[in-house]
Amino acid sequence: MATNIRRPDAETQRALLHSMLRIRMVEEEIVARYGEQEMRCPTHITIGQEGPPAGVSAHLKQSDYVFSAHRSHGHYLAKGADLPAMIAELYGKATGCALGKGGSQHLVDLDAGLMGSAPILASTISVGVGVAWSAKRRGEDRVIVIYFGDGSTEEGAFHEAMNFAGVNRLPVVFVCENNLYSVHTPLEIRQPARAIHQLAAVHGMEGEGGDGNDVEDVWRIAGDAVERVRSGAGPSIIEFSTSRWKEHCGPNEDINLGYRDQAEFDAWLAKCPVANYEKRLSDEEAASAETIAAMRSEITDEINAAFDFAKASPFPKPEELSQFVYPAPRVGAGR
Repeated sequence: MATNIRRPDAETQRALLHSMLRIRMVEEEIVARYGEQEMRCPTHITIGQEGPPAGVSAHLKQSDYVFSAHRSHGHYLAKGADLPAMIAELYGKATGCALGKGGSQHLVDLDAGLMGSAPILASTISVGVGVAWSAKRRGEDRVIVIYFGDGSTEEGAFHEAMNFAGVNRLPVVFVCENNLYSVHTPLEIRQPARAIHQLAAVHGMEGEGGDGNDVEDVWRIAGDAVERVRSGAGPSIIEFSTSRWKEHCGPNEDINLGYRDQAEFDAWLAKCPVANYEKRLSDEEAASAETIAAMRSEITDEINAAFDFAKASPFPKPEELSQFVYPAPRVGAGR
């Protein structure tokens, strides 16, 4: 990285590393335990994509709101949401963040400002924009961040939401985590040869792209976008190139499927956002080996306690099954 580019101070650097390490280690434990068949929900693993949530959330206040999609674990954790409640949710327990009814794709922690995630492609984008409109009309000092993948930008809801946000100068940052694939279909045969963040211009907002595997690049770009939004200058879209290491849905490898080859996968492994940043801070003496070891030990203890909590928690009671489910009106009712 060029020396004239703004960089975080040493304390922030260590916080960024801790955030990415925590996401990585939580996900590795989920992968290790998923085969026990006690987590029965579909699970989308964040390993390889730790840079964007860590770098973006470094600029957010608790009062700022985050909306996520199906690959939501990193966004949830980076925003400071409750880890035991997340793990309990994966186990379908009553102590889960969605009362054990939503699973991995429906994480929520309103106290932390994690407003929710959903599996329907692009579905939280318009909801997040609606909340941003509400925040502006109420005069709230609140930034709304909406995460989504490259596949969501092919949905009508994305473009409608971008248009509405641009017209009304809403306090929203659109964050595209571009991992190049929509399930197994590569970006190059789904979209024309242009960067996704270039769509910002047609909707009258700022756009910028960066390296999602370089958390400081994410931190810099996200910081500029959040500052613009918070100052009232209008919305932004920021795009980060990245890669998921596991299969689209589940804890396994998927190179055998043939949609991406070993050479491509190995190239992304070499760009590991966690290992490379750990080495960088060590080389620059911003984080000693002892400091990093202490981080890992602390996170390990936290993870073990969260899984113990989840496994010891009760399942929802049968009579709670229909709680928060409302019957559709009968045909002809009210006539």
